[in-house]
Amino acid sequence: MKKDIHPKWYPNAKVICNGEVVMEVGSTQPELRVDVWSGNHPFYTGEQRIIDSGGQVERFMNRLNSYTKAQDDASKRQKKNLAKAEQRFLKQQLAALDLSDEVAQVLLNNNIVTVGDLATKIDKAPDSLLALEGFDQKALDTSKATLEKAKTDYLARV
Repeated sequence: MKKDIHPKWYPNAKVICNGEVVMEVGSTQPELRVDVWSGNHPFYTGEQRIIDSGGQVERFMNRLNSYTKAQDDASKRQKKNLAKAEQRFLKQQLAALDLSDEVAQVLLNNNIVTVGDLATKIDKAPDSLLALEGFDQKALDTSKATLEKAKTDYLARV
């Protein structure tokens, strides 16, 4: 091997950053001047920030906000459509419920004509239904169950 072809090795070369010695390493130069080292680099200090190159972060945030707004709008439309469907269901005639002929006739004779009329009576005044002649607890329970099933089936189709 030839002599004097390798540079001189400095096992305790000083690394200088911002005018102060921050560490010692082995090098071919006695001093190394650096602008950034692990003690002031944002990645190592936990101060890393997003660097916005050409507004990419802003464009991403705008897309994210528009997606979120579209999801909210779709949810509102779905709720509104469900409410409209429920109103249409309540405006139907009692014949849509497939109640027994006797129960249906008792209800019609007492001015309970639509599904909404029956739902209101069942929710708010079930005792007034039981006071009707020919309408007993079994008829009330059957009417309630039939109403719930019909509502579920109708809204599932929407």
